[in-house]
Amino acid sequence: QVQLVESGGGLVQAGGSLRLSCAASGRTFSSYVVGWFRQAPGKEREFVAVISRSGSMTYYADSVKGRFTISRDNAKNTVYLQMNSLKPEDTAVYYCAAAIGSRLVTTRGDFGSWGQGTQVTVSS
Repeated sequence: QVQLVESGGGLVQAGGSLRLSCAASGRTFSSYVVGWFRQAPGKEREFVAVISRSGSMTYYADSVKGRFTISRDNAKNTVYLQMNSLKPEDTAVYYCAAAIGSRLVTTRGDFGSWGQGTQVTVSS
């Protein structure tokens, strides 16, 4: 299992930007596909974005496509989520998660390791 710690959340006005980081422990970080999920109050946790082990492939939820960018630096054991043009409906706790394997999975059950989450609040 890999240990994950998110950071970078905060309060931002609509139209603003934030960059989330997901720092991982362990020497095998590059063996994991990493995804971002989010959970708003009273709602199910939903998929946001996922990145392949090398970083060459990414996939996004339709709701964030064109506004969010996922990237990774395997030398630093870190995955990032750059969030631009933020909207109030992006308000949620954001979680990063790691999955063994090579497929770009998007289902919660495919991810075996989770961080504790970081709060993102977008004011209107």
